[in-house]
Amino acid sequence: MIRRRRTYIVCITLLLCLIQTTGITISGQGKPRAATKRLQSEATDTLRQRIDTLRQPVDTVRHQMVADSIEAGNREKVAEMTAPVTPRVEMIPADSLQQGMTPAKKWMPNPNTATWLALVIPGGGQIYNRKYWKLPIIYGGFAGCAYALTWNGNMYRDYANAYKDAANDNWTSSNIIDLLPAGYTDRVSHTQITDILRRRKDMYRRYRDMSIFAFIGVYLISVIDAYVDAELSNFDISPDLSMRIEPAVIDNNILQTGARHTPTGKSVGMQCSFRF
Repeated sequence: MIRRRRTYIVCITLLLCLIQTTGITISGQGKPRAATKRLQSEATDTLRQRIDTLRQPVDTVRHQMVADSIEAGNREKVAEMTAPVTPRVEMIPADSLQQGMTPAKKWMPNPNTATWLALVIPGGGQIYNRKYWKLPIIYGGFAGCAYALTWNGNMYRDYANAYKDAANDNWTSSNIIDLLPAGYTDRVSHTQITDILRRRKDMYRRYRDMSIFAFIGVYLISVIDAYVDAELSNFDISPDLSMRIEPAVIDNNILQTGARHTPTGKSVGMQCSFRF
C-alpha cells in the first residue's frame, strides 16, 4: 500500500509538472513577439523615468550646493574687502613704553635773558623767544629810521652851510647855487632867500631829531616785546576762556554809612564772571 501511495504521489507530481510546463509554453505561444518587445520597451521607459525622477532631486541638491558655495565665497571676499585694516602691533618692552609715554618738557623762555639779549643785540630777544617772524619787522624799522636819519642829516647840513654863506653875503657860494634854481637869487631878494634857507635848515634839523627818536623807539619796542613775549609764554590761551552774565542774589549784610553800620538784607542784581 505504501508503495502504491508513493507511486501515485510521484505520478501526480510528474503530471502537475507536465501541466505547468505545457501552460507556460501555450501562454508563450499565445503572445506575439511585437507585444513582448512593446512590453519590454515600456518596462525600460518606466525604469528610465523612475531613474530620471530619482536623479532630479540629486541634480537639484547638487546645483543648490554649488550655488551656496559660490555665494559663501562671494561673502568671504566682500568681508575681506570691507574689513578694516588692523595695524600690526609689535611687542614693546615695558621700559621703552614708559619712556615713550613720558611727555616732553615744554621749553619756556626766561624773561630776564630775553630782555638782556634784546638790549645787547637788536632782535636778539626775538631770536631767543623763537619768534623769528618778528625779525623782518624790527630790522625793517631800524632800516627805515637809519635811512630817514641819514637823509635828513644830509639835507640839514646842506641848508645849514647855505644859510651860513647867505648870512655872510657870500651869494656866489656853491652851497647856495646848488640848492636854489638858476636865476633865483636875481628874482628874489636876499633877505627872503636867507629866511627860506633858515626855515629849511630848522625843518630838516627837526626831522633829523625825530628820526633819532624813532630809531630809539624801535629799539625800545623790540626790548619790551621780547620781555612781554617771554613773560606771557605760559599764559593760558585755551578755548576755555569765557565770560558769563547771570542774575544773582547779593547778600548785603552790613552797609557802612559814616561811622554807623546798617543791616540791609539781600538784593537782586546781575553777576558777571570771567573764567581763565
